[in-house]
This record gives sequence, C-alpha cells and structure tokens, in this order.
Amino acid sequence: MESHSEHKNGMKKPPLGSGLKGSAGPKKLTIKNFKAKPRLPQDYEKIAWQKLEEAVSAIHRSSFIRYSLEELYKAVENLCSHKISQTLYDQLKVVCEKHVQRQLDLFSEDSDSEAFLVKLDKQWRDHCQQMVMIRCIFLVLDRTYVLQNSMIPSLWDLGLELFRMHVMSNGSVKDRCVNGLLDLIKRERNRDAVDRSLLRSLISMLSDLQMYHRTFEDKFLDETRKMYAAEGRDRVQEFDVPEYLHYVDRRLREEKERCITYLDQGTQKSLISCVERELISEHVATILQKGLHSLLEQNRLDELKLMYSLLMRVKLGPDSLCTQFNKYAKTIGSNIVCNSEKDSTMVQDLLDFKDKMDTITKSCFAQNQKFVDSLREAFETFINKRQNKPAELIAKYVDLRMRAGNKEASEVELDKILDKIMVVFRFIHGKDVFEAFYKKDLAKRLLVGKSASVDAEKSMLSKLKQECGAHFTGKLEGMFKDMEHSRELMVQYKQHLITQNQTSNIEMGVNILTMGYWPTYNPMDVHLPAEMVKLQEQFRKFYLGRHSGRKLTFQPTLGFCVLKSKFKLGSKELQVSLLQCLVLLLFNEGDSFIYEQIQKATGITNEELRRTLQSLACGKARVLTKIPKGKEINDGDTFTFNNDFKHKLVRIKINQIQMKETVEENTSTTERVFQDRQYQIDAAIVRIMKMRKSLSHTLLVSELFEQLKFPVKPPDMKKRIESLIEREYMERDKDNTNLYHYMA
Repeated sequence: MESHSEHKNGMKKPPLGSGLKGSAGPKKLTIKNFKAKPRLPQDYEKIAWQKLEEAVSAIHRSSFIRYSLEELYKAVENLCSHKISQTLYDQLKVVCEKHVQRQLDLFSEDSDSEAFLVKLDKQWRDHCQQMVMIRCIFLVLDRTYVLQNSMIPSLWDLGLELFRMHVMSNGSVKDRCVNGLLDLIKRERNRDAVDRSLLRSLISMLSDLQMYHRTFEDKFLDETRKMYAAEGRDRVQEFDVPEYLHYVDRRLREEKERCITYLDQGTQKSLISCVERELISEHVATILQKGLHSLLEQNRLDELKLMYSLLMRVKLGPDSLCTQFNKYAKTIGSNIVCNSEKDSTMVQDLLDFKDKMDTITKSCFAQNQKFVDSLREAFETFINKRQNKPAELIAKYVDLRMRAGNKEASEVELDKILDKIMVVFRFIHGKDVFEAFYKKDLAKRLLVGKSASVDAEKSMLSKLKQECGAHFTGKLEGMFKDMEHSRELMVQYKQHLITQNQTSNIEMGVNILTMGYWPTYNPMDVHLPAEMVKLQEQFRKFYLGRHSGRKLTFQPTLGFCVLKSKFKLGSKELQVSLLQCLVLLLFNEGDSFIYEQIQKATGITNEELRRTLQSLACGKARVLTKIPKGKEINDGDTFTFNNDFKHKLVRIKINQIQMKETVEENTSTTERVFQDRQYQIDAAIVRIMKMRKSLSHTLLVSELFEQLKFPVKPPDMKKRIESLIEREYMERDKDNTNLYHYMA
C-alpha cells in the first residue's frame, strides 16, 4: 500500500518504503502465498476413516469411543477440505445402512403386540440418538458437501430414510406397528389404561418417516368410523336423550384431547368430522323425536344448550332442530289458545310460555336469528287460530292489571308487564278487536276511578301509539282529554254555584263524554228523586250556557253514589251505583217491597234490576234481605231493609254488577267491530277504485289484502263489492264481469 500527502507549501512527501536514506517512515509489510498447497500425510485418508468407522460402530453399539470428539471432528474437516467429501459420505452411508439392516432381526422374536411396540420405540429412539451423535462428528460434511448438493439428503434425513427403507418398509414390522397402535387406541377408548407416551412416540415416528398419512391415518379413521357407527346405533336406543347427548359430548372431547396428546394435528378435522357424522348426523331425527319435546317441557336448559351445540356441528342439525322447535311452540301455543275452558288464564299462560321460549332461545340457542324468527312465526300462527278471542282476552288482562297494578306490582314492575303484553299483542291480526274491548274497559276505569295509575294508563297508551300509530289511539287519547276537561269544568261549576248561592245537601260531579270517543251506551229512563233531577237541570243550564248548539244526555247506568245509611249497630257509608242508589232510597219510604213495586218505582229495566237486587241482597254485603232465600231474583220476591247489617268497615263498596261485562255487552262489542270492519272494507275499495278508475277483481282483492290491517276472507270482500255496486259507487264492465269501473 502507498500513502500520499502534501505539505502546506505544496511539496510532496516521498512514498513510504521508497528506499531513501534518512527516511523516518515505517517499513512496508508484504504477505505472500505458500509456494505449494499442503498435502495430507500418506495413508491419512485410510487411517482417518478407520478412526471414524470405529467411532461410528462404537456409537451403534452404545460403547466407549477411543478417540476424542475433537480429533474425529478435525479428521472430518481435513478430509472435506481435501475434496474427499463424497467418498466419506458414501462410506458413512454404507456403515449406517448395514447397522439398520441388522436391527430388523431383533423384531422377529416377540409375539406380544405391546412388547413389540416397546422394542420398536426403543430402537427408534436409539437410532435417533445415534444419528444425532454421528451428525455432531460429521457436522462439517453436513454443512459443506450436503448443502452444496441439493439432491443428497442431510445426515439426519439419511438416517430417517434408512430406517424407513429397511425397518418400517418391512411388511411385518409395519403392519404390527399400525395394528398395535390401533389396538392401544381402542383399549384407551374403552377406558383401559395405556401408555400414552408410547403412542405419542411411535405416531411421531410415523410422522417423521412420512408414513403417517398413507400408512396409519386412513386405517385409523376407518376403524374409528366402524366403531362409532356400531356404538352410536346401540347407545341411541339404550340411553335416553340427555344421557346420549352427554355421551356424545364426552366422546368428542376425548377425541379432541387425543389429537392434542399424541395424534397429528392434521388428523383432528377428519377425526372430529367422523365422530360427528356417526354419532350425530346419523341420529338427528331420533334425537329430536325422542327427546326435544320432553326437554322443552321440563325446561332443561343445560341439555337443550348441549343439544344445540352438538346439532350445530352437522349440516342438517340446525334446520331440523329449528323445525321441531317451531312445531313444539305451535302445539303448546295452540293448546293454550284453543282451549276455551282455560280462557281465564290464557293471557297469563301465553306470557309465561313466551318468557320460557325466549329464555330458551337466548340461553340455549345463542339468540340464533333463525330460531328467533321461527318462534315469532309460531306465535303469530297459533295466536290467530282462534279469531278475535285472544285480542279480547288480552284487553281484559290489561284491564285487570290496570285495576290492580299498584296493589300487586310497583310502577316499574307494571311497566315490564305491559311491555310483555305488547310483545304478545304484536302477533294479533285483529287489533281492532283489542281496541274495541280496551276502549270499553278503559272507559269503565276512568269513569268509576278504578285505574290504579294514571301514569301506567298513559304509558300503555304510548306503547299502543308507537306500535299501531296515532290513528289507533286517537279516540283513546280523546277519552283522557275529556276527563281532564271534565275536572276543569267541575271546578268552574262549583265556583258558579257559590257565585249564584245555589247550595245543596248533595254534592254532584259530572263527566262530559264526547260521543265519538267513548263506547256507545244504551240510554235508560229511570225515575230519579226530585233533588237529583234539580241538580241535573242546574248543571245542564250551566253547561249549555257555555256551549251552545250541543246536546247533553245523562247516562244513569254510568253513575255512582255514596249513601249514608243508618243501621242498628251504627251508620255506614255505602259506595254504590246510581241504580243501586235508587233501589236503596226507596226503602226510606217503607221497610219491605216486592219485585214489581221496586221496578215500577225506579223505572229500571227488568234485566238491570235483577242484577242490581242480586248485588244488594245476595252478595257479600247484604243490605237487603230477600224472601225466599236464593241467588236468583224472580218475580214476586220480597225485599226487606236489613237493619241488622254489620261490617267492620265504615265505608263499604258494594259490587257494581252493572259495570261488569255481560254476554250482551260482549256480543254488542263484537258486532260493533264487525260493523266497523265493513265500513273499513268499503272505504278501502272506494279509495282504491277512485285512484285506479278500472281494476280487475283479482288485483282489487290483492290490494285490499295489503291495505287492510285485520284478517278478512275473500267471500266477505265479494259481498262488500256487491254492496258498493248496488249503491252505485262502482260498476261491472259490460263485456268482462271480472273488471270493475269507478263511478264518480
């Protein structure tokens, strides 16, 4: 190397080693190659190989090696550096191959399967250890010659190839090995204790030798299939369904653990699939038919969850389970809805059944949307099997809850109950039936002040509005507005009486009901006392003075009173209906009257009077005595004031039988719903025809089905079409009787 630099004055320094005398620079060091390549001593290759061969033989015999590993390693390195690698590799292969061939003779003596496997495992482990030690000595050969020749296997791969070729390719050894392994696995499946480490080691050997899949796995899976096919057929008949489900679950867990413990991981998918096919897929129908109904009936959530998880593993399992789940829901639901003897508990039974099925869907079926939709379809189907009745009973159930809500539940609990009712309400097709009965019951609650909670009433109204729209709750909201206006009006009326100095011993309250909002009540002309008539006229004059052009009609059947009555044991306050009040006031004029006298004096209709007298003389609080005794009221019966009446309370509420629903009221409500439906059908037909001008019968019926919110039959539609044709709203085409034209 030469280095050049310049002085500041621009003169160059002489190069190093230039030979100039007096130079103070360092001397240049020159390194030269050997003149001749070093050669191995004579016979070195032969001597070295003898040492190496002796060492390899000692390793095979598991005996002492005379030479140090460093000396042997150096000999291999020297041979490789002098291009003798191929010869060395070939010589080593021959020595190892002869040793492996000799191992085959060791397996001919043993007849016991497990002893054979133990010996084979020992030979395999020894072979692996020997190859590791041999590779340590011949490491240079493995890292130079083998790496440079891709077609030549490494020393480790050479050891595997020799063992596979000379030991495991032998038919007898291979078959005994595979059959022995299968026998051990079979014993383990039968709960016998086996050496898992032996299984793991030999299966790992087959995998290392690349013999696992073609030699062992196919046969193992075939044996597994046969075993579980036979076992499944026996167990599904022998066990009940819960026991069989737990058996299948246990088998699946065992096989999964088996894959983790000693089988090749690639086998897991095929193995689990095989078990699922033989223990689940083949028996889906039997499992469902034999056990699903009882599991659902007994509400066995753990077993249902297990059934779901198992059936979800196989192709047809989810659909089959969903179908049977739907069938069960329809069967039980139909029994609840169609059993007229249990109408009194129908709604509560439906709510309980819905809660139960929702819990099962959520807890056991993972809220699977397919099952949720199936359950919804089932409820919608069976709840409408019995036309109108479920809607009526749901309305009555709401009435019951609204009357007793705060007594049986808190506001929060009542709201939760209403939410559950709304869930069932959504399934009803004839929501107008519910509206009619709900409106009738709401009117009673508002008029007699029996609603447990105004907030709960308005909450229910809000839920109905959200579900069905403002048109559905318009009249119901109007009823609440009437009650609020009435309260305000009564405050004004009392102020008016004070101003006019019109005082009375009787305090009267009036509710003004808008006719279109409230149910229709049949008027009844009764004979009111003069003071009551006077009070009515005073209020009529006050009201009509403020609202001209209106008609005011009093409804005595909706009124109620508080009477102060004197008995031998003290005074009581009787909370009664207006009709009951008229009957009791009659006894101020005498102690005893016959039925006909009472009817003539009060003017109450025959049917109403019988119910009224029944409540006064045959109920729990008997302020009248009936002769002859009995629950039925007949012509000629005599009624006497019961002066000996006693009760622990001062204010006593006497049952208002006239406010309870009668068969006639029920029929009347149903008929009103039917009539309203006729009007809605007529309006829908006219609306469609007015827009379309001309339409075929088929298309008209199709559009009606889409627009109408209640169930209707084609014959009913046809009758309404005929009626509109007669009233000249529409006409038939002269040439085509199935074509209609709108008549403006």
